[in-house]
Amino acid sequence: MSEELTRTGAGPSARGEQADTGALRVGTRASLLARTQSGTVAAALREALGREVVLVEVTTEGDVSAAPLASMGGAGVFVSALREALLRGDVDIAVHSLKDLPTDPAEGVALAAVPLREDPRDALVARDGLTLGELPSGSRIGTGSPRRASQLAALGMGLEIVDIRGNVDTRIKKVTSGELDAVVLARAGLARIGRLDEVTEVLDPLQMLPAPGQGALAVECRSDEAFLVDQVRLALDDGRTRAAVTAERTVLNALEAGCSAPVGALAEVAEGDDGDELWVRAVALSHDGAVAVRRSATGTPDDAVGVGQRLAAEMLDEGADTLVKEQVS
Repeated sequence: MSEELTRTGAGPSARGEQADTGALRVGTRASLLARTQSGTVAAALREALGREVVLVEVTTEGDVSAAPLASMGGAGVFVSALREALLRGDVDIAVHSLKDLPTDPAEGVALAAVPLREDPRDALVARDGLTLGELPSGSRIGTGSPRRASQLAALGMGLEIVDIRGNVDTRIKKVTSGELDAVVLARAGLARIGRLDEVTEVLDPLQMLPAPGQGALAVECRSDEAFLVDQVRLALDDGRTRAAVTAERTVLNALEAGCSAPVGALAEVAEGDDGDELWVRAVALSHDGAVAVRRSATGTPDDAVGVGQRLAAEMLDEGADTLVKEQVS
């Protein structure tokens, strides 16, 4: 796939480029995973719309800071710079990992498409090909996610959970160098960059529910560009994926939990006797995993928001808000 790459930071020159070439500019973070994801979106748009599409790299606060994500306000720090570039007119489209997207709508921005989702489960990369159950007590396992850390602690396996940051390569090298015994990563990201062969176990959601929206992409446009929003939606949007992630993110929003909170959720759309059915399950945990509220709900895909709200209400009745507030106090 041929691809032209520019970098944001000089807004007028970026806008001039589109005026000269007619190319659609897709904003992306600079990491290999982000560029791969955005490149897939660009290729699909190029084929569907018959237009030239170029990638524009945008540097975010999350890319340049080594601080824990929770201290910077969660994974949403990866989103804000891309949205700012979109609203300035430096890019026409922004591509995000959906799990990074804040649940509250952003003024002037439309979620134009949610493409078909990758496998949303978490994956283990461990030394010596070990599975999670084979890691001995005291093993050091790395993750930068409070959700993963809490669920690992809840398993009661005596693991030492180490907070880490960095891209996929940096995290896996901590295992190959012997610094850590294992790391937990999103399977979708490993699949997209061709590193599934390093996975030693794909974790069952019964052990670890993924982050709301994990494995899915968000494709945003300016909301006042109605024609482009419609084009992108028709080219890329997958209705079942959108319904599933809408239910998951509604749970997260109703719990008033940020995208770095210890909340996991997974929704699926499956064929039923009376048409498609939407099933969603979720968990909220204390930081040490000792207390958890788990619930599930079912409904129809066209009532994804309602299903998520009902599930969240049940979780709130069981004290899930106390667990979420514990993480931000």
